[in-house]
Amino acid sequence: MLVLITYDVNTENNSGRRRLAKVAKQCVNYGQRVQNSVFECVMDYSKCREVEDILEKIIDKNLDSLRFYYLGSNYKSKVKHIGIKPSYDIEGTLIL
Repeated sequence: MLVLITYDVNTENNSGRRRLAKVAKQCVNYGQRVQNSVFECVMDYSKCREVEDILEKIIDKNLDSLRFYYLGSNYKSKVKHIGIKPSYDIEGTLIL
């Protein structure tokens, strides 16, 4: 299923900036960054729970927020892109 992970981390101090870097680093391990604080991740439910647990331990729940949008397996008809950063096939072949 496609899961959209979004986050907002308070960066008014050094600890917030460190949390932001840690959250972004973890998200890169599981999906593709599509905007600054937005990642598209293809994963099953158990992997998603794993990521949720990891990210929840990083953030400060009094200052930061996480959102998980579950778009399911038929996500291609649910995602529309307009503007820069052209869309890509998240499940396609990756050529380096």
